Amino acid sequence: MYKFYKMKRKFFRAAFLLLLISYAGFSQARHTFEISNGNFLYDGKPIQIHSGEMHFARVPRPYWRHRLKMMKAMGLNTVATYVFWNYQETAPGVWDFKTESRDVAEFIRTAQKEGLMVILRPGPYACAEWEFGGYPWWLQKNKDLIIRNNNKPFLDSCRVYINKLAEQVKDLQITHGGPVIMVQAENEFGSYVAQRKDIPVAQHKAYSMAIKQELLDAGFDVPLFTSDGSWLLKEGSISGALPTVNGEADTAKVKQTINQYHNNTGPYMVAEFYPGWLDHWGEDFATVSSASVVKETKNYLNSGISFNYYMVHGGTNFGFTSGANYDENHDIQPDITSYDYDAPITEAGWATPKYDSLRNCLQTFTHEVLPPVPSRINVITLPSIKFGESADLFSLIKNIDPVKCDTPLTFEDLNQGFGYVLYRHKFNQPISGKLTLNGLRDYALIYVNGILIGQLNRNSKTYTIDVSIPFNGVLDIFVENMGRINYGSAINQNLKGLIGPVNIAGLEINNNWQMFRLPMLQVPELKPGLYSAVTGHPAIYHAKFILKETGDTFLDMSSWDKGIVFINGHNLGRYWKVGPQQTLYLPGCWLNKGVNEIAVFEQVNKTEHPTIHSTETPVLGRLISAD
Repeated sequence: MYKFYKMKRKFFRAAFLLLLISYAGFSQARHTFEISNGNFLYDGKPIQIHSGEMHFARVPRPYWRHRLKMMKAMGLNTVATYVFWNYQETAPGVWDFKTESRDVAEFIRTAQKEGLMVILRPGPYACAEWEFGGYPWWLQKNKDLIIRNNNKPFLDSCRVYINKLAEQVKDLQITHGGPVIMVQAENEFGSYVAQRKDIPVAQHKAYSMAIKQELLDAGFDVPLFTSDGSWLLKEGSISGALPTVNGEADTAKVKQTINQYHNNTGPYMVAEFYPGWLDHWGEDFATVSSASVVKETKNYLNSGISFNYYMVHGGTNFGFTSGANYDENHDIQPDITSYDYDAPITEAGWATPKYDSLRNCLQTFTHEVLPPVPSRINVITLPSIKFGESADLFSLIKNIDPVKCDTPLTFEDLNQGFGYVLYRHKFNQPISGKLTLNGLRDYALIYVNGILIGQLNRNSKTYTIDVSIPFNGVLDIFVENMGRINYGSAINQNLKGLIGPVNIAGLEINNNWQMFRLPMLQVPELKPGLYSAVTGHPAIYHAKFILKETGDTFLDMSSWDKGIVFINGHNLGRYWKVGPQQTLYLPGCWLNKGVNEIAVFEQVNKTEHPTIHSTETPVLGRLISAD
């Protein structure tokens, strides 16, 4: 009996110790964060926020920790991240916080484990060179809904999103033991007010206050903040939220502006400090010198101004997630697939000379012993891959039931958010003249009886082309959505496809339109061994290849024209020979030891492509004139 008692006591002692160890391993010390007396206070002591922006949606989930370690080793104490509504709500009423890189709560927990505070930017408007600024495309289908406005259908939709997000993250606020110290209300709203002078300021203000209230109602109880250009705070700031400024290098102006809209006191923060810049197809790759970024960083440090590098690590616009801008010379400026941003940490997670310089700058200022810089993830070169199958798109669509209508329908009317639509019309009489597509959104290849006539392109404002269609001829207009505008007043004009009439020689072409939907959310299945690609027709190329080791690499797309690439079911994003991006980043975590599959959808297909190659270094700065 005594022996049994001793064994029982040892068991409970061991169980108790195991419980203590488990508690010690998983519990986090509670901290406090507040804005008081002109300071950010962490556990009651003034701190300066040294933050870097990284969007979890733009980085493969297996790489989150590596990138966060890179930030910590650079000397940062905070990570800021947008949440993109349309990445979390994948279809109307379908919410996904688990698959791919969508687990925002796990990202926040990972940041906490790496010793980083978190700034959350839930929008609902994000901008960020992301498709539609983060809004779901189907909002446009509700004719009573007005985007970014004090409009009940829109605010009701925002409330659902904010509440769904809060269910995931509200217990990760610092007030509940988590690392989230601040939450942004709306985003750069002052610029939108300036662009939309047709809307009364009072209506604008009612909308931004409504978003703030929805955040509070959902359970966000850490300090809220706004973020605008320094000249836009009058309309962009929200009562009860800390105003911060974007892109302002003049430290005196930072303080003066925030004082004006925050009771003549701080804390002072530049919420978007740009160490790089965004990039569009067909334009030079933007760069910012290390020296200028270090100089500006020192000025902020010495002036007691907190800051957030936008971006410290940009990542990638995988799939169809890239957005677009516009200017007087371009009706649309689609963003490239890489979101490298010339940031201190490259698209593939590599430290740059800019990173090293900033690390030295921050370490000198804080006197903190920083952890070592993490090693690069393994980089490999793939063997030359020979395609085993190919297919002619015009043959594949024979298996697709077209939508028929008297007039062309938009992507949204076809209930399709992304990808491509082939618009087809058969003529029972010959017609010749100028084909005009003023309603093109965004890029089209024009075929008559299967022969490529040319391309029309919203980016270059090319909306007309001469055509000659014979008796019983077929006109095909193959339209690509190149990403919805994410910034500016045109965000409310984001329908895709053919949104206006098709005219030839001044005549509107109606009746008997067929529309073949090609969203390309998945790789079309090809018959094994079939090689039927036709030069001059859109084509799909497919291959299987074997790897003995995995690692990051970059697909060389410089000999291709325009399209997208899938690896093991993952859409790597768009390529386009015009540049400046000539390679596509392929994360090694998406490759398998053993069998892998690649599929390339090539839209133009001027020449046959028997193989595809990779390289160990990206090419992001090479422009090529479009034909």
